[in-house]
Amino acid sequence: MIIGRESEVKKLNEYYNSGSAELIALYGRRRVGKTFLVDEVFEDRISFRHSGLSPIDNNDGLSKRKRQSPMKDQLTHFYHSLIEYGAKSDKEPKSWLEAFYMLEDLLNEKYDKNRRILVFIDEIQWLDTPRARFMTGFEAFWNGWACHRKNVCVIVCGSSSSWVLDNVINNHGGLYNRVTHEIKLSPFSLNECERFFVSNDIVMSRYDIVQSYMMVGGIPYYLQYFERENSLPQNIDKIFFSDNAVLKDEYDRLFSSLFVNPETMKMIIGALFTKRRGLSRKELTSQTGITDSGELSKQLKALISGDFIIEYESFGNNKAETFYKLVDPFCIFFLEFMRGKKRSKQQNWVNIEDSSAVRTWKGYTFENVCWNHRGQIKEALRIGGVSTTESLWSKRGTGESQGTQIDMIIERKDNVVNMCEMKFYSDDYEVDLDDHKTLERRKKLLREKIPKKAVIHSTLVTTYGLARNGYHSDFVNVITMDDLFK
Repeated sequence: MIIGRESEVKKLNEYYNSGSAELIALYGRRRVGKTFLVDEVFEDRISFRHSGLSPIDNNDGLSKRKRQSPMKDQLTHFYHSLIEYGAKSDKEPKSWLEAFYMLEDLLNEKYDKNRRILVFIDEIQWLDTPRARFMTGFEAFWNGWACHRKNVCVIVCGSSSSWVLDNVINNHGGLYNRVTHEIKLSPFSLNECERFFVSNDIVMSRYDIVQSYMMVGGIPYYLQYFERENSLPQNIDKIFFSDNAVLKDEYDRLFSSLFVNPETMKMIIGALFTKRRGLSRKELTSQTGITDSGELSKQLKALISGDFIIEYESFGNNKAETFYKLVDPFCIFFLEFMRGKKRSKQQNWVNIEDSSAVRTWKGYTFENVCWNHRGQIKEALRIGGVSTTESLWSKRGTGESQGTQIDMIIERKDNVVNMCEMKFYSDDYEVDLDDHKTLERRKKLLREKIPKKAVIHSTLVTTYGLARNGYHSDFVNVITMDDLFK
């Protein structure tokens, strides 16, 4: 049963039934459900499928003398997929050109011209091993054979979003402008997480669903490990902190499977984790020692396309500056509570959930939940169709003035600026005198940075709502957790 993905399902069926040759690029971060989507939509309609071998499986402990090259492993695996679908050859291909010629022969022999031929190549980036010239073979297959047959539909799928974008969608060689459609599969929203839990008979309050999202994000593969008989803390202990926890090594596996330079990517993620507002490019290079170069641009682009980080223009500076902010919940949770920590039964989640460290983490992680649901916040403000720019503002204090941080600023074309405050709270949020003074100071500082014609709407994004007292009118708009689930 497919949860959500209504738009993607509709598109895939439309492309399949188009009556034209189609080359579809489907991408999204690992574990987000790409393969499941294709399997569920097309079931027994796939004419040929193949999935690349994971690079982390190549280091299997064999001696150098006995270990085969990754290219040979990939070709052998592809050959067995050909045999499984009916190829008659008794000789393995020695190159990707030869491998795709064998695929053409198989499809020519097995299928008639009046039947749709669907070729699905999964985890395509893993096939492109060093010096293998995989793309040469694939380009020859598409340009020389597939694109000339109206009954052929090819879906290529990759967990390395940047690889798919660079090598397939934005290819400047033989595949230039050849992709007919692209689909990015994003993590589940809170709404889809809730529907996923309901479909698995897991009873969980929205308050706990938000907390589960803070830990694993909207990644279906991670959500499937929640068990209905366990409370949220019990599930987190089982998934992350038990002796046999399924996700205790996921952080390293994730980066090793997605990137050829996993340690560098983890270094970038680790640096961005240190600042809630994120880092400018200059700050990032200074903190990590990574050279500011085109290679760094590619690395940041890869993390953005993989939904690990976002980029935004700084607010309040005379000179625009781009900041990079870590927003992936799983990475944040791992770095906060698991990296370098010794596991003990006394320090499991059930025992530390009410600690000050966890409460602080929930507070700033809720900000990322809101950043990942900016669309829902705009809809709640009834400005879904208004052009906006979202940013946050962090101002350092000086000897003469206090510093401040505004969680989210929504600059709107209709001359309104929403100054958003995020509060994760177990009850209705109550504004006290200190909050009132803080809001007034922030509004005063913000007023100095926006056009005179613009007005400021103080906006609260919280779990349950706003308690009525002498200061509740400080907020023009109140957005609740339920709005984030829409």
